Amino acid sequence: MLALFDLDNTLIDRQGGLDVWAREFAYTRGLPREAAAVVSTRLQARAYPEDFRFLRKELGLGDTTDVLWREYVDGVALSVQCFPGVPEGLAALRDAGWTLGVATNGAVDIQRAKLRATGLAPLFHGVTISEGVGVRKPERALFDAAAAACGVSLAGGGWMVGDNPVTDIAGASAAGLRTAWVGGAGEWTDGPHKPDVVVSSAVEAIAHLRALEG
Repeated sequence: MLALFDLDNTLIDRQGGLDVWAREFAYTRGLPREAAAVVSTRLQARAYPEDFRFLRKELGLGDTTDVLWREYVDGVALSVQCFPGVPEGLAALRDAGWTLGVATNGAVDIQRAKLRATGLAPLFHGVTISEGVGVRKPERALFDAAAAACGVSLAGGGWMVGDNPVTDIAGASAAGLRTAWVGGAGEWTDGPHKPDVVVSSAVEAIAHLRALEG
């Protein structure tokens, strides 16, 4: 059975890692304290090189856009951490015969850097990143590509685990996948594509998938 996972704020704490990196970024350049908030706010939803063209001008930075982007990729990859129990849970799910894939929006170099730095990369049969395939979740083509990267087809069914109600849950539901929404302590209130399962963490979602084996 196929299980696709979102990456940021599902398997790894992207926001926490971003905030740590932004504070260090501002400190090492002698920028005012509020500069860290400017960086975190600009990069909160997503980050691409063009965001650093904006930040370079906004913060009066002398480094080139390419240098700033490379620093971000290297720094954030080292700052993010997996949520507790995620590597062990994924390894157990894979050992149980599940086909595991990553289906994430974002830039290829930063997403792959995070997968390498957290040690998650070897646990997946395939990794699909929006920039690499030219389409973003919630488009069905992203989920088709993610299944194909794992050597299977969406026609065989499967699951999507993610935290975003639109890109993960609505998109995957429309593509014919069952869904597990990682909503923390929240209750589902986000539209007609109700997830099959509401969980507090990816580890809880993995436990649910493991229970399906019986």
